[in-house]
Amino acid sequence: MADAVEIVIVASAFGMSAVRADGHLKWAQAARRAGAAGFEVRRELFASDADTDPQRLRALGAALADLGLWSVFSTPASLYAANGQLDIDALCLALDEATALGARFVKLQLGGFAGEAHGAAIVAQVASGSGVKGGAQPRLVVENGQLAQGGSPAQFVELFDALAREGHAGALGMTFDTGNWAWLDVAPLRIAPQLAPYVEYIHCKSTTGEGARRFAIAPADDDAPFRAVLDRLPRDLPRGIEFPFDPSRIDADAAHYVSWLARV
Repeated sequence: MADAVEIVIVASAFGMSAVRADGHLKWAQAARRAGAAGFEVRRELFASDADTDPQRLRALGAALADLGLWSVFSTPASLYAANGQLDIDALCLALDEATALGARFVKLQLGGFAGEAHGAAIVAQVASGSGVKGGAQPRLVVENGQLAQGGSPAQFVELFDALAREGHAGALGMTFDTGNWAWLDVAPLRIAPQLAPYVEYIHCKSTTGEGARRFAIAPADDDAPFRAVLDRLPRDLPRGIEFPFDPSRIDADAAHYVSWLARV
């Protein structure tokens, strides 16, 4: 049923400069007014590194919970370094910060994964809670990015195949970004059926423009390809709004798209 779909608003939808200037909590309040179930905190939108202090993250997480919102913690860090090796420091830091926030998901970029699940046992151990400081364990998900490294469909297929071969199937999941594939000229409808078993969170957006001048936009109501992609992914997954709202009518725009995306 449509009302079972949880809608998350990604902080950047309110404008990156606005979030940096006003802080995440102000815009989480706007997300709650719009009827969202969750809010995605973006590490790169903190005003300073001081905002990643565990005490501040716990305070922000408590404030989100008081609003009735669950959270995603997103970091631009990558799970695998450019040389293909697992970046255990980046993974542990992201998990520690997400745990302090009390996030349901912790989202990283995939990075330089190159066909073999180097460090798969470590990923499985850390992602299951070992080595993470106290608190509820967030679920680790990796997202398809806009660069060839970390955005190739083959990388994700190979990652999940390699984890399964090494006995670590289910160690982590995927954030499927419907718009990011456009930067690599990949049709999301082509890859969605193959990756659907691993997808646990969906970033929703369409794009306009070409090359470096490509931008995220809201899907049109009659955007048949966007709807078709959602139809190829499990219906009950949380969907994140990651396209910009109209700054002249932010509250109305946010409420409209929360309602619309739950019904698509």
